[in-house]
Order: sequence, then C-alpha cells, then structure tokens
Amino acid sequence: MATQDGFIARTFGDSDDLLLTLLDNMIWPILFVVIVFVLALVPQTFRNVRSIQLLLWSAVPLGLLVLAESLCLLSGHFDLSIGSIAGFSAMFTGMVLGTCPSCWGLTANPWIGFALILLVGSAIGVFNGVMIAKVGLNPFLQTLAVLIIFEGAKTAMQTQPVTGLPQLYLFPGGTPNFAIAVMLLAFLVLGLVLRFTQFGQAVYAVGSDETAAREVGIDGDRLIITVYTVSGLLSAVAGIMLTGFVGVVPPLIGEGLVFQAFAGAVIGGISLFGGRGKITGALGGVVLIEVIQSALDNSAAVGATQIQMINGIVLLVAILLYSTQSQLRERIISGEAA
Repeated sequence: MATQDGFIARTFGDSDDLLLTLLDNMIWPILFVVIVFVLALVPQTFRNVRSIQLLLWSAVPLGLLVLAESLCLLSGHFDLSIGSIAGFSAMFTGMVLGTCPSCWGLTANPWIGFALILLVGSAIGVFNGVMIAKVGLNPFLQTLAVLIIFEGAKTAMQTQPVTGLPQLYLFPGGTPNFAIAVMLLAFLVLGLVLRFTQFGQAVYAVGSDETAAREVGIDGDRLIITVYTVSGLLSAVAGIMLTGFVGVVPPLIGEGLVFQAFAGAVIGGISLFGGRGKITGALGGVVLIEVIQSALDNSAAVGATQIQMINGIVLLVAILLYSTQSQLRERIISGEAA
C-alpha cells in the first residue's frame, strides 16, 4: 500500500491533485460509459466502419460550433448567435451562388463563395465583439439580439431550399474524410494556440479575472473582439460544412444548434464562468453529443418528436454535471487552502 501511495504521490502529487485531474477530464469516463450503454442497447449505431464515419461526419458542423462557443466561454463570455451566424452566412452565400428560381445567381465561382461566407461570418463576429467590448453591451443581450436578427433575415431571404450550388463549394462538407479532417485540424490548431501562445494565455487570463488581466497589460477589448471574430469565422465554416453535408441550403439551417454547442462545451469541461477548460475536453463533448444523437436516431423506441425533448434533458444533465464538478472542485481547493 505504501508503495502504491508513493507512486500516486509521485505521479499526481497527492490525492487532491488526482481528484482535480479526474474532474478536469471527466468527459472521457462519461463518454466510455455512454458508448458501452449504446453498444448494449442500440448496437446498430456502431455496426460497421461506415456508420462510425457517418457519425463523425455528421458531428463536424456541431464540432466547429462547440469550438467557437468554447473559445468565447474560456474568455469569460458566451455567444448565443453562433447557429444563426452559420445559418445566415450559408443562406446569404447560397443565394449568391445558387441557380434556384428565387436565387440571385450573381456568380458561380465557388472560391468567391468560400471568401464571401467567411467574410460574412467574421463581420458578424466583429460586430458582436465591438458592441460588447467598446459599447459595453451585455454578451447575453447582444448575441441574443443578433440571433433573432439573423434568424429573421435568413427567413426573409428564402423560405425554400437553395439549390444549384457549385460542386466544389459543396465538396468540403460533402466529403466525409475531408470534413472530419477539417474539424480535427481546427481543434488541433486552436488547442495549440491556447496552450502555447500569448493570445491563448491572455484568453485564460481575461476569462479568470478581466480586471487583473488589464492591470498586467492585456488589452481586454482587443482580445474580446478577436475572440468573437474567430467565433464568427468558425461559425461560417460550420455553415459551409452544413451546406455540403445536406447538398443544399435548407431554410432552417443552423437553428437550435447553439444549445447543443453549449451542452458539448460544458460536458467537455469548459467553465461557464471562464478561464478553465481544455479544447480536448470540448472535442470529447462533441463526440458524446453525437453518439447520443445517433443512438436516438437508430432507436426504434424513440420517435422523432421525442428527440428534441431528450436533447433538452441532455443539456440539463450537462448543467448538473458542471454544477457538481464546480462544487467538488471548490471543496477540494478549500480543503487544500485550509
């Protein structure tokens, strides 16, 4: 026993450090348990390699939105508008490129389409950041207003699927392996940026204590604008992936995804109050949400009308898990301080 205690002490410092490490990586045992249950109850979810590929492929748009939300949360803010940014930017660009009867059909050049959708998403992100950082609006109210505005603008532009899009424009989201690679690369790049760059350290510092961060020379306003710009950019990429995955731009594109994005980030260990969490955990949250969604879709016992309710329950469970994790962390840290 002494030898075992010595090994634990050398590896984690002490039992409190071990518990904190487990809390920070809680998503992985949860994901393992869920996969075991799905294998037992809905085995067709993982019936072959193709089904697993399809699961990951369908997770790509959500993964990019979780990444956008995670970045905002780490900075001590949040973004309710990510789904509407993805939907509006995809619809606007689709109207420019599409050949449907009500489309504008201004160009058929897919590269212009890629540049346009990224520009639209980034511009909305800049607008959010400026209004929050410079004007001083509450992030909840600002991003809620943007959500409503651009959901309405999307519907005003088109109420039918936008078709006739260039094949190259559909390629990124319509090619499973490419789409999955884009998502993983985005997580890798942002994870490295947050871990090893001054910008990443500033995000955590502002998220932990914005006043203290400003006192040590961090330009909080510029950082918040940058965070929301990147969030808008990632949301636009999600719009590209959603368009390619479906093959058209459906009128309801992007709607309701913000709640799943919040659930994925929170289950993945990203703090609702900023300054704590890992991008790898957020990726685990994406996989967990998509495994549950795929299991529901494959289950004969669950009807289509019940899935939305169950998704709400998943979000509630995510919040409860986060609350429990935070309380345990506070108790451990308080015990160490004593």
